[in-house]
Amino acid sequence: MLSVKNISMHFGGLVALNNVNMTVKEGEIRGLIGPNGSGKTTLINVITGFYAPTKGTVEMGENVISGRTPNQVAKAGLCRTFQNINLFSEMTALENVVTAACIHQKINLSSAIFQTKALKRQESHVYDRARELLKFVGLDGKENTMATNLPYGQQRLLEIARALATEPKLLLLDEPVAGMNEQESAEAAELVQKLRENGKTILLIEHHMRFVMSLCDSLTVLNSGAVIAEGVPEEIQNNEDVINIYLGKRGGK
Repeated sequence: MLSVKNISMHFGGLVALNNVNMTVKEGEIRGLIGPNGSGKTTLINVITGFYAPTKGTVEMGENVISGRTPNQVAKAGLCRTFQNINLFSEMTALENVVTAACIHQKINLSSAIFQTKALKRQESHVYDRARELLKFVGLDGKENTMATNLPYGQQRLLEIARALATEPKLLLLDEPVAGMNEQESAEAAELVQKLRENGKTILLIEHHMRFVMSLCDSLTVLNSGAVIAEGVPEEIQNNEDVINIYLGKRGGK
């Protein structure tokens, strides 16, 4: 589904990423972890088109997506949520999702001016799909609530619904449970499992070790801009380099 090949990212004399390789298989939940400053955010920004890499390529299937703009990457089938909530705060929950769904609408000047039947059918489908997605993430009945008035945990869920509206092949979740309490985190974990059961491939970036270890099929660990370990959760939990550099103690508890 996704191949990160020999990615390096330099900012002047600073080497933020150094020859990073990673794959995400179709249907899996791949975790990307590492301490603060390890290069996770930089790698995410390269993958999603916010940065063009200094060296290397990012591919989805057989298509190179590195160097494309974020909206081109989204149209190619990769969409993300953000570490810091990035909603349209003065729009309703429904409007937030509809805005994302419009990425696939086919509208020309004539249809927009004359409000053709085809355009109205498209709009009706977009709104119906947005309502389905809000229900899917647990926000049924919140369609007309302003995004800024939703509780923090529900704003996180709204971000996921908005990302899903782009119909991604691969969903990148950037610290989806940051700031959540334990109940909210457990509900988010159930949602991620449901996403996988519905055929989504997921790249998950998170510091909450219990959340990561319980959900991920495999993990990539970054430190100082380089991959220091890869494997299934049990292997990562028992990797001495990971224990010493990131987890701090055995088991990730």
